[in-house]
Amino acid sequence: MTESLGLDAKFASMREILRSLERVAVAFSAGVDSTLVLKVAVDVLGCDNVVAVTAKSDSLARSEFEDSIRLADLVGAEHVVIETDEFDNPDYLANPTNRCYYCKTTLYEHLDRFLKSRGLRFAINGINADDLGDWRPGIQAADEFGVRAPAAEAGLTKDDVRALSQRLGLPTYDKPASPCLSSRVQYGESITPAKLRMIESCEAYLHELGFRVCRVRHHDTIARIEVPVEDIPRLANGDMRSRVEAHFRKAGYQYITLDLGGFRSGSMNEVIEVGLPAAGSARR
Repeated sequence: MTESLGLDAKFASMREILRSLERVAVAFSAGVDSTLVLKVAVDVLGCDNVVAVTAKSDSLARSEFEDSIRLADLVGAEHVVIETDEFDNPDYLANPTNRCYYCKTTLYEHLDRFLKSRGLRFAINGINADDLGDWRPGIQAADEFGVRAPAAEAGLTKDDVRALSQRLGLPTYDKPASPCLSSRVQYGESITPAKLRMIESCEAYLHELGFRVCRVRHHDTIARIEVPVEDIPRLANGDMRSRVEAHFRKAGYQYITLDLGGFRSGSMNEVIEVGLPAAGSARR
């Protein structure tokens, strides 16, 4: 009961924060967090005062882009797609450990111009309270542009976001996290559209085979597959393993590995402590 009351109080706080912002553009990725923020913003401010803005680039999986269109329509929000140009930034392409900072800086530059063109007051995002303790260089970019995070400001955790999403009838309440495709490439190895298409093709194939939660981590010619530990035996099964290997080789990988540690969100960050190449020193 106490937990439920705590959630209700945080939800009420989030609604009050949104009410104070009056007219907003939501950085909308179609993930569980930004979908909840968009839904509540529309409920509190009305559809005339909320615009969902999705950044489209090579780092966004096509399935996520299609989800953004469907979900914005579901909650009754105007949906605007902007083409971002982070791939023109050599610092982003070099893939340093703060790559996200350069990506989000580009996004918020575009959002800032969009706000002014539409007379909106604030850009908001789906950051939740749990994100504040993680390695999130993009949060620095948000702070620099004055982007608000209603869920985090209200103290909503990831579990809170999922619980509220289910309460509000959002289909994303149990949607697995799906960060940008560039996050699958090992730090220090340059980002290219061709590599992202390889990753996207292989993850889509794993989804087709029934692996709802998965990652394809890109290490040059090596694909490191992560699935939940309980799914490892099924993936390692002879026939399944052969099918996966064939698809990954066709996509362009020379070596295909299965990570025995299982799926870990943000596992690429596990190497940050040992030091990595800075921007501009990526391998080509």
